[in-house]
Amino acid sequence: MSISAELEQSAPLQAVRSVLSSEETEGWIVGGTVRDLLMGTDIDDIDIVVSSATDRVAKGVADRISGDVFSLSDKFGTWRVIAPDRSWQADLSPVNEGGIEADLHQRDFTVNAMAIPIGGGDVIDPVDGAKDLEDRLLRVVSEDAYHNDPLRVMRLARISCEYGFKPELESVAAAGRCSEGLQRVSGERVFYELSRLVTSDGVLEGLELLDNVGAMQVVIPELSALKGIGQTPYHHLDAHDHTIEVLKQLIRLERDDSELGPAAGAVSKLMAEPLADELSYRQSLRFGALFHDLGKSKTHAQRDDGRVTFMGHDREGKIMAADICARLRTSGRLSRYLQDLTLHHLRLGFMVHDRPLSRSQAYSYIKVCEPVALEVTVFSIADRLATRGDRTKQKAIDDHVELAREMIGYVLEWRDQHPRTPLVSGDELMAELSIKPGPVVGKLLDILDEAQYLEEIKSKKEALNLAKAKHGVIDAGGEGS
Repeated sequence: MSISAELEQSAPLQAVRSVLSSEETEGWIVGGTVRDLLMGTDIDDIDIVVSSATDRVAKGVADRISGDVFSLSDKFGTWRVIAPDRSWQADLSPVNEGGIEADLHQRDFTVNAMAIPIGGGDVIDPVDGAKDLEDRLLRVVSEDAYHNDPLRVMRLARISCEYGFKPELESVAAAGRCSEGLQRVSGERVFYELSRLVTSDGVLEGLELLDNVGAMQVVIPELSALKGIGQTPYHHLDAHDHTIEVLKQLIRLERDDSELGPAAGAVSKLMAEPLADELSYRQSLRFGALFHDLGKSKTHAQRDDGRVTFMGHDREGKIMAADICARLRTSGRLSRYLQDLTLHHLRLGFMVHDRPLSRSQAYSYIKVCEPVALEVTVFSIADRLATRGDRTKQKAIDDHVELAREMIGYVLEWRDQHPRTPLVSGDELMAELSIKPGPVVGKLLDILDEAQYLEEIKSKKEALNLAKAKHGVIDAGGEGS
């Protein structure tokens, strides 16, 4: 289908065209919308500039389609219209005072600096964006684009890795000269670009480009701080490159989940579910890969015998993950998820020599790691596959993978059973044992929950008898005290 035919059949553009006609004003499709039209990509996010009051045009379009409308930016006069079925949205902004060509010269990259008149006509292309699009070249309109909005430094990496464009060398050099400006950009905007980059197919190349232009040192300096930190002989890479290798292995597991064993299908289905901030559990796990060893920069030490240690880097990393999420203004839910992954990423490795696991050991692991027990277990496989130093034996890797598969089975079973109906409630415990609300009740409920999971008790009577016995131990300062 030609562009003109697609425009004629576009419901949102028909609505905008009708309103503009009644307003006797001009309008142009601009930016990424034109780029995607020329690439033959389906359009559901439309950017439009108009020569009259955007609020009046936006409200007119919303009325015509019975959609929602609201202001995106008072400063820039941008309004958004959303279709009733949420199948598309259109952002309307006022055209630059100098006209449409002046407007296009203020945009970020040449492939985004084209316009199509809504009333019909040829593509307006003052900076040869169509030629760059044909060559798959990402070229900044001018270095001023980075100065005007430093976030475009990140967008250079994000667009190149999302679309497979090759960044022009001078555009990369200019980005390097302007990367410090990212300090002025709000955390929300930085996180939006970063999350799109991290979840793209070209994430590894995108992160390398961010690093090369100095943007990573501004956005996540904690990650850059891992460079050059040597590790134990079990590692073949420094702390920074190991982090990138873990991400690479995680992506490999996404594309071929056979390493996860018989439960791979069930795991993949769960990991595809949405978590927070428009990210799935699987996508968020990529951030977990970037964050998991951040604490090594603050805990790196060397003993008298030359042995390198990172004692407590999991706990320190949790604090650092929380700080980064606060800086990037992520949701609390995503922050807690990444903190928990960082805190627990070592735990499964400590259990390798305990195979085969008992149900009691599995229960203890799950209780400590939930709600990320499944994700951190999957993650541990990628972490282990990325550790191939001189002292690492293939059997050690194989043993860890087998342990992870075993634990995945326990976690899925646990989640299938929970929330379990307890055999005895807290109120019943307090009445039967004549105790008041407090920590002792919680400890007893935990004991009963484990016993029920292990099928050591199956009735209320057995639960109460066990609670009475354990209450005596707790009172005497023993188990659970």
